[in-house]
Amino acid sequence: MPVYTLPELPYDYSALAPVISPEIIELHHDKHHAAYVKGANDTLEQLAEAREKELWGAVNGLEKNLAFHLSGHILHSVYWRNMTGDGGGEPLAADGVGELADAITESFGSFAGFKAQLTKASATTQGSGWGVLAHEPLSGRLIIEQVYDHQGNVGQGSVPILVFDAWEHAFYLQYRNQKVDFIEAMWQVVDWQDVQRRYLAAKSRTDVLLLAP
Repeated sequence: MPVYTLPELPYDYSALAPVISPEIIELHHDKHHAAYVKGANDTLEQLAEAREKELWGAVNGLEKNLAFHLSGHILHSVYWRNMTGDGGGEPLAADGVGELADAITESFGSFAGFKAQLTKASATTQGSGWGVLAHEPLSGRLIIEQVYDHQGNVGQGSVPILVFDAWEHAFYLQYRNQKVDFIEAMWQVVDWQDVQRRYLAAKSRTDVLLLAP
């Protein structure tokens, strides 16, 4: 039995139009995300075979493959839930997301400053990658990270709560090479309710990093 499975979309392919076209959603979810799920499962099988036969020559590559595919699966699973056709705007207490709004202001000074930093971080990620808003448990603050490919350049204990996919497959059919335009448009479909749920869940996890006995 596979360890990882492709999650169903919480909406139909056309739900995020015109920000993201139905064709992109279908290809992105059914082909690209599915490939990461398959890659993670295949790599686990290959590692099991390596253990059984005590053949460790390929272990370095297999561990990298597992990190790549598993991180791709996790980030995409967050990505789909981070968006809604009824989203966008700014998180406000009047909409029931006041705790998230306060955390953003505390961590970045203002929503405008946060939006500008995440936009720039997403748009300037070298090559393929992601812009990520994450909860960092040591400080209890929110931080913005750049993820290259699917892993690296992140705090080891940070929990992603809002992710912007800046891989070309996420936008090229619609936005061509204008990645900045795609990132700017993404703000119109952010589901702040989902982001707050993730923030509160991450915030409630205490002692996840045991740096001292």
